[in-house]
Amino acid sequence: LAPEKPPEVFPPNIWGIDLMFGEGGFGLGTFYRRSLSLNTTGFVDFSISETKDEREVDYVDIFGNTYTPNKVNRSFQLPLNFGLQYRFFAETLTENFRPYINIGVGPTFIITDPSDHEFFNAFRYSKLHYGAGGYIGFGANIGISKSSLVGLNVRYFYSHLFDSGIENLTNQFRKDFGQFVISLHLGIMY
Repeated sequence: LAPEKPPEVFPPNIWGIDLMFGEGGFGLGTFYRRSLSLNTTGFVDFSISETKDEREVDYVDIFGNTYTPNKVNRSFQLPLNFGLQYRFFAETLTENFRPYINIGVGPTFIITDPSDHEFFNAFRYSKLHYGAGGYIGFGANIGISKSSLVGLNVRYFYSHLFDSGIENLTNQFRKDFGQFVISLHLGIMY
């Protein structure tokens, strides 16, 4: 009859990167997390990813060139979120699988640039749009290392712009939009 093992204590700070795969394309982000208790963590994260109108359809011609009919602008979403993460089953599950839910809110910036210009040259003509947004998600941290973090998270992002919106397709303006994102976390605990 051995005494119960106390819960594993991990370092309180985590910094890392997110590799994101979503409905609008790929993205990259960074995050900082701070443990507030065994089950609760506060965080701030920032990411950049492409966002597309759901009516955008890419075609490939016989020469391998890709084009999107009626496309006016490319758009990139840059949300800065502050939030909380709540861990489930801390007392009953082993430390190599730590499921959680999370919610974040904050300002959202959208950069648009004309799609009829070459990708890098188009940034000279870019416009910045302001809004607010956030996400709700669920995921799990995997592994028992006290120096590194690996995790997977599924989130639904929602954003609302304060101006007239963004025009991805001809005469189709969007002020409200959302997308599902799968995020792979890689971090360092300290």
